[in-house]
Amino acid sequence: MNQEYSQKEENGKERKYQQLQLWLERAMALQTANILFEWDNETLAPKQAGACTAKVQGALALAYQELMTGEEIGKYLELCEQETELSEAEVAILREAKEERKELACIPPKEYRDYQELISESARIWAQARENQDFEAFAPTLEKIIQYQKKFSGYQAKKGQRLYDVMLDHYEKGFSIKKLDEFFQLLKKELVPFLHQIMESKVEILDDFLEGDYPQQEQKKLAEFIAEYVGFDFEKGVLAESAHPFTTNLHNRDVRMTTHYKKRMDSSLFSVIHETGHAIYELGVADELTQTLVGQGASMGMHESQSRFFENIIGRNEAFWEPIYPKLQEMFPKMLGNVSREEFVKAINKVQPGLIRTESDELTYSLHVLVRYELEKQLIEENLDVKELPELWADKYEEYLGVRPKNPAEGVLQDIHWAQGSFGYFPSYALGSAFAAQMAAYMKKNIDFEALLREGELGVIREVLRRHIHQFGKMRDSRRLLRDMTGEDFNPQYYVAYLKEKYGKLYQIEGRS
Repeated sequence: MNQEYSQKEENGKERKYQQLQLWLERAMALQTANILFEWDNETLAPKQAGACTAKVQGALALAYQELMTGEEIGKYLELCEQETELSEAEVAILREAKEERKELACIPPKEYRDYQELISESARIWAQARENQDFEAFAPTLEKIIQYQKKFSGYQAKKGQRLYDVMLDHYEKGFSIKKLDEFFQLLKKELVPFLHQIMESKVEILDDFLEGDYPQQEQKKLAEFIAEYVGFDFEKGVLAESAHPFTTNLHNRDVRMTTHYKKRMDSSLFSVIHETGHAIYELGVADELTQTLVGQGASMGMHESQSRFFENIIGRNEAFWEPIYPKLQEMFPKMLGNVSREEFVKAINKVQPGLIRTESDELTYSLHVLVRYELEKQLIEENLDVKELPELWADKYEEYLGVRPKNPAEGVLQDIHWAQGSFGYFPSYALGSAFAAQMAAYMKKNIDFEALLREGELGVIREVLRRHIHQFGKMRDSRRLLRDMTGEDFNPQYYVAYLKEKYGKLYQIEGRS
């Protein structure tokens, strides 16, 4: 490999960017190997594999850090800054490479490797703690993760920058604590009292038929059918099982997603539609960008906008079910044979404040995110004692949603994100829902959205998203993508209006908009 690099330098005919790209491809290979281990850990790896595999992942992460911060990439980055004929994609890749190099260079290699090993092992510890409903078993690991996160953010922070702002920037550039406080304050002001109105409504929606005799094998068949119907390409991806559904990608020819199967059939059903939205985004990244530093979604918020768009804007729309509901009745005649499409659609849109974020209804979803955002800020900015988390978590759920967890498994231990060190990630879920509503408002002005759903022509909708969002990968940030598509900057009022209009109509609440 090194001989190849030397030959490239000697012939003098290759652009400096192309020489840099050879080194970046090597770094990407290390990242890809680690992604495969992460996928394996969550799907097929035996329980006892964790500690040993963590060492391998730590070594791969260290090799990646050494390569990205090494002399060769540094040299070519400097030379490439003198290039005058770079494409938009190449400029974006240089930007990401410089940013990645800067962030990695400030972390001591031993600390970086130790942290990567901790993160690899922590997922197993979290899973066991959740299974046993034992937060105390996970708390020491979580404390270590938070300490590392604060330390690394301190290394990376600009003068005067708050630690949590550094973390937020990793997932959604342009959305600081200040901007997110405004966003979540709007949601709290508008949605909490609206939820109270709905809970007082006399409209009764039955959904008992969603739970019962839904054989797992038939649910798997439904999952494959619905993923393909929505737009997943099984020639370029796979669907597996994991405790916490997720999607990951190696490139735009290998996108992997997971789901879980429970007694309540809509849990897996909408998990699959959600993850398919993520997958379609990754499958739509332009070929020239895949397997580069910009060959992925623009941000976690933009990624969530696509999963939430498919799950809610499309998947909970009655028009979506017109062509395919008979298929569900055919697959589950005992449970759905006598349930009309209208009754089914009302059931999957029922508002019922619950404890589990991933199974929450569309209206209350962002209130689950609000709880996590407020607690993350306290953990990072106010040095909240980890031991206080279960009680504070329960208090906030009672305040915003009117429910209280009975144990840590349905409370603070329900999400894997903190075990993965993903502090700053959670706000992306609420932002994504708001991005999706803004895109839907634009789309409904420009195409006959409902008619396309009724006719099963989802390809037209996917193409609009691919043209405006997917193909650009990480070349452009979320706010630019929104401006380019809709003609205006991020506006959360679309999200509030969408929820009030939809659920005000469903629950017959006057003055809903």
